[in-house]
Amino acid sequence: MKILYTNIHHGNGGGHVTYIMNLLHTLGNDHELWLGTPAQSRLFRYASKISGVNVIDMRFTSRPAVLFREVCALRRFLREENFDLVHVNASADHRHMMLARMGLPRPPKIVWTRHNDRRINSLGHRLRANLGTDHVIAVSDYVARGLVASAYGSLPCTTIRHGIDTQHYAPVDASRRAALRQRWFGDQHERLIVMGSVGGTDTEKGWLELVEAIAMLPADLRDRFRVLVAGDPPDTQRMSRVIAAGMQNACVFPGLVDDIRDVLGACDVGFVLSHFEALSYACRETMAMGLPTLITDTGGLPENLTHGVQGWILPVREPRAIVPILNALADNPQLRVEMGKAARRHSEQYFSLEPFTAQTLQVYKNTIASI
Repeated sequence: MKILYTNIHHGNGGGHVTYIMNLLHTLGNDHELWLGTPAQSRLFRYASKISGVNVIDMRFTSRPAVLFREVCALRRFLREENFDLVHVNASADHRHMMLARMGLPRPPKIVWTRHNDRRINSLGHRLRANLGTDHVIAVSDYVARGLVASAYGSLPCTTIRHGIDTQHYAPVDASRRAALRQRWFGDQHERLIVMGSVGGTDTEKGWLELVEAIAMLPADLRDRFRVLVAGDPPDTQRMSRVIAAGMQNACVFPGLVDDIRDVLGACDVGFVLSHFEALSYACRETMAMGLPTLITDTGGLPENLTHGVQGWILPVREPRAIVPILNALADNPQLRVEMGKAARRHSEQYFSLEPFTAQTLQVYKNTIASI
């Protein structure tokens, strides 16, 4: 098959980057793969290093004059390259592909992955559903349920949860863990309970609720906890909440990191306390690293683990609900160990790349074969 993947993000790109990179790595040996993404994006940089993948600078602008030029160029490109299928991942690239393939003698099939739970009742979505979509991939059952009542409800839809490389994301050994903790927290790291996240510092990622929960603990217990959050450094408004809680010395922000294992490897417990989430790569990577994980009962997050076995499922925006978990972690260090092992076993059984790739490839085959 000849497949074109598209991505709209100019910068970091978050989970979209992981999603597309996993497909490029696992399907590249057997299929001709192309990627269209802005040249300054993290995805462009990463994918350019994969042998055999054709990476091109591609933009998806909404301004009418620029949009028209981009769609015309894309139409010429589709006609020249004769792709079997285009896999789009957001609204803007989906729109461009719908317009560009119209009237082509051999239009490529379009598969759209719905990565979020935003509203899909707009005119644009109705047009894309009717004119520019042959199959929908939902990243969780929660996302799939949201599609049923939309314009996409009559289209073929397959739920395929994220796959990750569970050999790459694996528990670190004791010496590596000690070195990372020393790096982030200094000589007193052994007495600390480190709560870690690679989900970023946006308010809706819920890390501030954890900070406020730790602040509710008695002083001697509070001093044992540290919060390690990778992503863009928090802005002034978010830092003001950290300072108001008296937690500025308990939080470490390493910024954007190329290898999240350098963050999660230093942690005792992971957390993804999002206010809304379709599924979460961060949760799956954290669990694969052997960390019991705190998550919220929103969106597709609860599909990742069983409460009390590999982690905990908590209400959204409820710092007080986190406090009993913190007390339990401090009272029983073995709890972190046993639940961490359970998280690792669960990730090996359910999060690996093989079923993710096989199911996605089957969607491609079925879509191309459909009339």
